[in-house]
Amino acid sequence: MTDTRTPAPGRGARPRSRPWRRLTTALAACALAATGLAASPAGAADQAAWEPKPAPMTTPWTDRVSVDNPLPEYPRPQLTRPDWANLNGIWDFAVTDADAGVPGQFDEQIRVPFVAESALSGIQRKITPGDKLWYQREFTVPEDWDGRDVKLNFGASDWETTVWVNGEKAGEHRGGFDAFDFTVTDHLKAGANTVTVSVWDPTQHGGGAVGKQRQDDEHDIEPHPGGGIWYTAASGIWQTVWLEPVAPAHITRLDLTPELSDDTLRATVHAEGAAGREVKVTVLDDGEEVGTATGAAGEELSVSVPDPRLWSPDDPFLYDVKAELLPADGALGDEVGSYAGMRSIGLKKIDGVQRPVLNGEFVFQTGTLDQGYWPDGLYTAPTDEALKYDLQAHKDLGFNMVRKHIKVEPQRWFHWADKLGLLVWQDMPSMDTGKVPDAPAREQWEKEYHRVIDQHRSSPSVVMWVNQNEGWGQYDQARIADEVKEADPSRLVNNMSGVNCCGSVDGGNGDVVDNHVYVGPGNTAPEPDRAAVLGEFGGLGLRTEGHEWYPGGGFSYEDQAGTAALNDRFVGLLDGIREGQMPAGLSASVYTEITDVENEVNGLLTYDRQVVKVDQDRVAAANQALIDASRSLPGAVTLPTGENRSLRVTTEGHTEKFLRHEDGLAWTAPVSEESDTTLKADATYKVVPGLGDENCYSLESRNYPGEYLRHRESRVRRDADDGTQLFKADATWCAVPGEGGVRLSSLNMSGSYLRHYDSEVWLSTPGGRQPYDTLSNFTADTTWALEAPWAP
Repeated sequence: MTDTRTPAPGRGARPRSRPWRRLTTALAACALAATGLAASPAGAADQAAWEPKPAPMTTPWTDRVSVDNPLPEYPRPQLTRPDWANLNGIWDFAVTDADAGVPGQFDEQIRVPFVAESALSGIQRKITPGDKLWYQREFTVPEDWDGRDVKLNFGASDWETTVWVNGEKAGEHRGGFDAFDFTVTDHLKAGANTVTVSVWDPTQHGGGAVGKQRQDDEHDIEPHPGGGIWYTAASGIWQTVWLEPVAPAHITRLDLTPELSDDTLRATVHAEGAAGREVKVTVLDDGEEVGTATGAAGEELSVSVPDPRLWSPDDPFLYDVKAELLPADGALGDEVGSYAGMRSIGLKKIDGVQRPVLNGEFVFQTGTLDQGYWPDGLYTAPTDEALKYDLQAHKDLGFNMVRKHIKVEPQRWFHWADKLGLLVWQDMPSMDTGKVPDAPAREQWEKEYHRVIDQHRSSPSVVMWVNQNEGWGQYDQARIADEVKEADPSRLVNNMSGVNCCGSVDGGNGDVVDNHVYVGPGNTAPEPDRAAVLGEFGGLGLRTEGHEWYPGGGFSYEDQAGTAALNDRFVGLLDGIREGQMPAGLSASVYTEITDVENEVNGLLTYDRQVVKVDQDRVAAANQALIDASRSLPGAVTLPTGENRSLRVTTEGHTEKFLRHEDGLAWTAPVSEESDTTLKADATYKVVPGLGDENCYSLESRNYPGEYLRHRESRVRRDADDGTQLFKADATWCAVPGEGGVRLSSLNMSGSYLRHYDSEVWLSTPGGRQPYDTLSNFTADTTWALEAPWAP
């Protein structure tokens, strides 16, 4: 239900025709005060009475949020203008039935741009699909914006937003994750103006993109045990609102695509009211002109960037860019500032394996799942410093990539990713799970997705568009992947993250095949035309007393006993990827997750960002080792199939021992020329192609043909092949390089290895919870030297 009536508060005369005094502002925290813009709400409520609600958990920035001027930074770093006025701050607020018109009075106040469910908004209560949110405030346009048109901009508002200025409808927008604006010039009057905004947000009860938000009877604002992997809804305005003067003909978008094949930056200047007009794009390095090109608005230009300094996580260098709509026939020109990174992303076969390459080289992409939630602001980070913090935390932990999970952040988040040097996988927020979206929902979702792509296509950090996730609201995934690739051929496209999960269906196209494996890392195999990526894994949980949304509860995929256990287990997972999965063809991994989120306790940081749970230096070293190994991939380990071999222990002090079986179990024991015939036969195995994967190996008993070494309940034993797929997988070992020998990783328990421990042989997981998982001597204990067979 939507409101079709027009509210009439504050209606006034149209603006007078008179010169306005020019406004000059810095893009800084004092910008609002410098403009002289009236910041007072429109209604009768006492602004001084407003105060935030107590947050369930406080971040280091909770108490640093300005009342009148929160998030004062210029919100659109890749399309900047010097003149603007921030409308963030205290607005009058009311909630009505969804089908109601403008309320007669606004009895509450809200701090924009924090959603009504958040503590920082000052409202902090549940919103339902039966509610409509109303916002109102006054503003005064600076007197000398040169008679230019005035734009009213919204970074994002969730979900159906309608705007009136002085009682006249300025426009409406559907979508919760893309920016939009309205030209309000004709609705303005001299002096005070009133803007009124209504927002209706059905969340999962409607047909739009919602991501992880949920409105339901059990998921209230207070911390609770029932949220699972779904989080508090975020309704209404949640990104910066601002005014900006523009010429009647003005630049609306700037598309910047690096092309390393000829050292150019491809630039398209989109403009409104500029048919037949010329544009000019200039690339600068520290104020010095690098290259320039002139052409028609709306057409692609090639700007020369000789010998470009390439953007990468190691060197996130950014060129400044200036785009001009040139004056013509007395018409005003327009100029915007921007920036660009020169880099390429694509696929390339390396040693016969399809890999993603950055600037032509394979670099393993190691990152985390980033949900972008905050306990005080929910969808909105409390400050720009906080927004940057999560990305800096990735860098400090050694990650070079982040997957922004089914949420689209403000454009300043992308700016920080560009500036700090993080590769970004950007998800399109999904529709509700368990539903087949109808035609209107599909049309809306696809329109919003393409607007998101257009608004972020110039960020060098964005290297992959992730269309859908685990089949949530899944439809037409192959068609959508093709259309996204056509819309932006300069990036990788992931048709479905988690094609092995939850009833999802792989579209079979796109640039990657993406599995989710908890805890993982599992086995994700590359295909002839697609690279293999691990879109989600991990989920190791650790509750941190005093920093829990739901004290004593919380969800994870594998609880850890303490900090030491979490460090050992997590580093073990990264090492397992480096040693086993990357050489086998895996090219990227996404750990769940960077922070705890509400009911989830599987973050590397607590939800309040007060505690880093892991050893930062140790994790950074493990990530760096993973990245370094991708730059010099080890050669494949080849075992002599069809031949008998004996496997000798390499651990110092035990090198006289060999792998043998006895009474159906695997052990290690000293073997020598003087050993009896049975022991020598027990210590001899025929190396055969893997029963579960012919790229790996199985070890057949020399004196019990048809029986193989396999793991069952972690103990390694000799069993007869029963023909089941489980047996074949349990009895298949993938060869991994080891110093002085070979390491044997389980096919179906990837990252776990054949290990001797107190003469017993186990399937061991580095950092696991059992005594035989200890990290002490782990690499040596899992390394076996292939020797001549003791029995012919």
